[in-house]
Amino acid sequence: MSAGVEGEIGPAASPLRRVVAGLSPAYFAMVMATGIVSIAAKLQGLTVVADALFWLNLAFFATLWLLYAARLWSAPDRFFADLNDHNRGVGYFTSVAATCVLGNQFVLIRDAPRTASALWVMGAALWLVLLYTVFTCLTIKQKKPPLAQGLNGGWLLPVVATQSVSVLGSLLAGRSAGYHEEIVFFSLVMWLGGGMLYIWIIALIFYRYTFFTLEPQDLTPPYWINMGAMAISTLAGAVLVGAAPHSALVREMLPFVKGFTLLFWATATFWIPMLLILGAWRHVAMRFPVRYDPAYWGAVFPLGMYTAATHRLAGALETPFLLAIPRVAVYLALAAWLATLVGLGHTLIKAVAGRRVPQT
Repeated sequence: MSAGVEGEIGPAASPLRRVVAGLSPAYFAMVMATGIVSIAAKLQGLTVVADALFWLNLAFFATLWLLYAARLWSAPDRFFADLNDHNRGVGYFTSVAATCVLGNQFVLIRDAPRTASALWVMGAALWLVLLYTVFTCLTIKQKKPPLAQGLNGGWLLPVVATQSVSVLGSLLAGRSAGYHEEIVFFSLVMWLGGGMLYIWIIALIFYRYTFFTLEPQDLTPPYWINMGAMAISTLAGAVLVGAAPHSALVREMLPFVKGFTLLFWATATFWIPMLLILGAWRHVAMRFPVRYDPAYWGAVFPLGMYTAATHRLAGALETPFLLAIPRVAVYLALAAWLATLVGLGHTLIKAVAGRRVPQT
């Protein structure tokens, strides 16, 4: 890093410059969380809440892109070093999911498929660049951390990103001027690829759970993505079922698609009690303090996604009794979102009052 850049982000630099330089690559999880909670609210008829969260999310999305552009300009060494970091590099995939979740909002809340289509193309391009850049960097680096130190729930963000592209593509298939078959085929391939990627990564995470010592500080909020990755895979499958009229291939594969969609939902549901038990162990038994961390947005997203996915699954499988779950879960997701936002606000206020850099 050049001396000029070091001077800008050193101790004498302004708090804002230091915040931008140290910004977590995973902060787009805030857009993911806000967007999916907005969609879940819309599906449950909470239109005012959904609209308010849409406009707020639009502001979050624009602000974060400005902050990351500023980080790339002012601290490029830190920006690119994160791509080569086993713990931070996968966080960049939140930008893909955030872009596609916002696209979903434009379809379902604003009925603006053209804007959503532009976001879909942007999300797919980001996915392609990040998938092969991040994994190439982590593969060829010479010094790698042990599994227990380099692996966490955030490693499932590539799965979430892949499935987010699938979901938005399937939603847009019926609203596009042409290429219905091609769009649905691409969404189907992304759904299947995301499911396979989950199997590879969750096997390592489960191995890490059961064969390595787990300290309270190791059980970070992104482990909720164990569930969230399966929830968005459920949503992607359910939306594919809805897109079947636009694809002869999917119509022929409907039993397969429905079966695997239910499998994904069952897996997501399995994770919820386990994650609650581990959370209780962390904060109650081990008395690990509860304080704001940007990673908590990665825990809010799975709650909202499970709500939306279960609602869609009930329609795809014609199982209306499942609708009782999202009617309750949407309020849990809203409460978690609000608590995390309050935590962020409290952290920023304390930082301004104490003139120190907030955690990023």
